[in-house]
Amino acid sequence: MSSMVDFSLTIAPGPISFPLDQYHGASYHRLFRLFFSFYLQWLSRPCFYISMYDSERKIGLVNGYEGKAVAEPSPSSSPPGLSPNLSPTRSSGSSSHHPDGLGHDDNGSEQDEIGGREPRELEATVSRVSSGPAYTVFSRHMIWWIVAMNFWSAFMSPMTANIYFPAMPAMATDLGISTNKINLSLTTYMVFQGLAPTIFGDLGDVAGRRPAFIIAFTIYLGANIGLALQRNFAALLVLRALQSGGSSGTIALVYAVVADIAPSSERGKWMGIVGGGITIGPALGPTIGGLLTQYLGWASIFWFLTIVTALWMVPYILAVPETGRQVVGNGSTPPQGWNTTLLDYIRFRNQSQNRSVARPKQKFPIPNPLKTLAVLMNKGMAVVLLYNAMLYIGFMIVTATMSSQFKDIYHYNDLQLGLCYLPMGIACMISSVTQGFILDWNYRRIAKKIGFKIDRKRGDNLEGFPIERVRIQLIYPLVAVGTVAYIGFGWALDQEVHVAIPLAMTLFIGLTITGSFQVLNTLIVDLYPHAPATATAANNLVRCLFGAVATTVIEDIIQAIGRGWAYTLIALFFAVFSPSLWVIQRHGPKWREDSRLKMIREAEKKETRDREKAEPPAWKGQGREGVF
Repeated sequence: MSSMVDFSLTIAPGPISFPLDQYHGASYHRLFRLFFSFYLQWLSRPCFYISMYDSERKIGLVNGYEGKAVAEPSPSSSPPGLSPNLSPTRSSGSSSHHPDGLGHDDNGSEQDEIGGREPRELEATVSRVSSGPAYTVFSRHMIWWIVAMNFWSAFMSPMTANIYFPAMPAMATDLGISTNKINLSLTTYMVFQGLAPTIFGDLGDVAGRRPAFIIAFTIYLGANIGLALQRNFAALLVLRALQSGGSSGTIALVYAVVADIAPSSERGKWMGIVGGGITIGPALGPTIGGLLTQYLGWASIFWFLTIVTALWMVPYILAVPETGRQVVGNGSTPPQGWNTTLLDYIRFRNQSQNRSVARPKQKFPIPNPLKTLAVLMNKGMAVVLLYNAMLYIGFMIVTATMSSQFKDIYHYNDLQLGLCYLPMGIACMISSVTQGFILDWNYRRIAKKIGFKIDRKRGDNLEGFPIERVRIQLIYPLVAVGTVAYIGFGWALDQEVHVAIPLAMTLFIGLTITGSFQVLNTLIVDLYPHAPATATAANNLVRCLFGAVATTVIEDIIQAIGRGWAYTLIALFFAVFSPSLWVIQRHGPKWREDSRLKMIREAEKKETRDREKAEPPAWKGQGREGVF
């Protein structure tokens, strides 16, 4: 057995072991380097890198998770409950300390360093305690870190779409173009805002969240630099399209990350926090844009976005772990290549050379945006996406027209126009986070009412559980109040009353309309758990295409029928299409079960085809006589 003495220190997000004998007699310079290395190890430590002293982690780290098949272990693989990459390996010769935490004696038998237990005894311990895989092995601290970074990235896309609303008149003057032409950059942005997630969503599902995020923000970073330097209308359109493609690609990914780390019973809270970044972005964007344009000029907007993007990318590349369930399962499968954080790659690059089990070479998958269309073919998803698009139209029309309408009525400058978005922004943030907690409360309430046992550790099997009713119950009062507030906002502008009244209406719109489509966003992930990024991409495609058309024609509608009737018309969409919510609640469970059975049949057919391709024909290798 190895004579090395280890000291185990438990600090969130996981226990860390470091050898004390390396410190004995060492110089202060070496001690500093060793402790600095220890600090870097702790800084980004994902919880699947564990000390072998932590038996609970050892038991919980398994490759299986809900919705993914687990490969059968080979006879030489690790005991049940351990990742194959953490399994003991036999070696002859002198004892050594392996990264798997096991000491190897001179006879080649594996032993636990603290108890000398044989793997057979360890296997018995694991089989007694573990009854199934945890939904995620990430610690609570790591989940908060992942969600915080996702909140930041979720804030970027909608904030970018609206940050230059106050700067549009100044940009039109500097570029020598009309207001209608400058409005085309907004339409271009929204079109690509709908298309980009169809690519990045599928990429995130098959290649992992990290490479998709990094590629998207690299494109976004370059586009911001170009926009700050350009002085040409054609360049503005092209770069705004690239900017939209980069930032909007992350919209599908942020919700998918929540689905990776949170079971349905706790998903509302995390979805609400991440959704808060998406909903507050359109409101705070014009405020930030107004301040920058007023004092530093419109180009400073894009330099600001460049700096914010760089500040996000550095910690993400360094220390945010991969969560894609197709790549790392529930977090227990160590990532490879581009899915590994930079700090982990630096720490473990030497160990990877000594691994006895060779890993297959990674191939970068080509994303298929057509998978998004398959989501639209699902009856339940199609109805949810349609009504969610109606709500999004209302939200986008208010944010897109507020600056122009308030400028015409109240004659505000760019800074004042930006500040007018604050009431709605604060309301959106409050609504999103609050609705998340209410969603989880309603989930627990319905589960208790019908006698459904919630498994927070391993996640719930939603087969037979009325998840549609759990989510949609909360929307009815929100839509009713939001419709009244929307109509009130339109007629307040029509009558040109004191500015406090329309601002109060925007606050109620933020609380209700935004809260409604935040609930539906959570339901979309619940209904499509095997590919949440693709489902979110489909949602983004439908609502952005609807929103692009609506923002293009709303000014003409206002001029044709007046402000009051124009906003009333939009509000009537909420009321007219609201029965679709009852349809989802009533027929959604049956549609969901039909979809599940269809997927099973398709999987069986695919497995049969693959097996037939793998097996050679009966006549192959035989002579003519064998054929006849």
